[in-house]
Amino acid sequence: MPFNQRSFSPSSGVPYFSQWEDPDCAAGIIAGDIQLSDISLWPRSGAADQQEFIEWANHVCGMCCLKMVLAAISGNVVPVLKLTYQSLSYGAYIREGDNIKGLIYAPFVEYVRNELGLEAQVKVDISAHEIAGQLEEHRFFIASVHPSVRIPESTPPRRGGHLVLVTRADEQSVTFHNPSGHDLSTQQDVTLPVETFERFFAGRGISLVAKAQQ
Repeated sequence: MPFNQRSFSPSSGVPYFSQWEDPDCAAGIIAGDIQLSDISLWPRSGAADQQEFIEWANHVCGMCCLKMVLAAISGNVVPVLKLTYQSLSYGAYIREGDNIKGLIYAPFVEYVRNELGLEAQVKVDISAHEIAGQLEEHRFFIASVHPSVRIPESTPPRRGGHLVLVTRADEQSVTFHNPSGHDLSTQQDVTLPVETFERFFAGRGISLVAKAQQ
């Protein structure tokens, strides 16, 4: 699948993808004005049919982060549901009736190591200030944040529940791609003060891709 102009981030150079496939529809999806059944780009997800896309689209923020990582380091765009289904035998997602639980970190790390040859480590009990240290050894950090991080002036009811791809961090700020951002400014290369990011950050995530692999 080729990149399109909308995919490229002018700042980090890391391609951006929406977990809902069409980033221009994200605001409408969040507001409830657009349904997942209205997304015409659903075949890009790798789903066999639209219902399969609808079933998974709200659960694949972590796999969308992985899709962005793979596009950045290899130039290959892998459909998000192809990655998701490859991970199922490792237990990265668990189905309980109609419910889908995941992304589950340890099985995900085993999956990317064994199937994709990527170095990955689960990190817990870290502060937002410590993310910069993670990026000294690894190129990316998949961080657990509350989904309302797209509205940084808000106060989240809790931390975690959503995954974003951190591409840069230092003592002052954290820069990330958000698979469920509602517009360009909240999707690509979002930069927040580290204290603001901390309000949403659950203190856990996955360091991914050793610097030596760049």
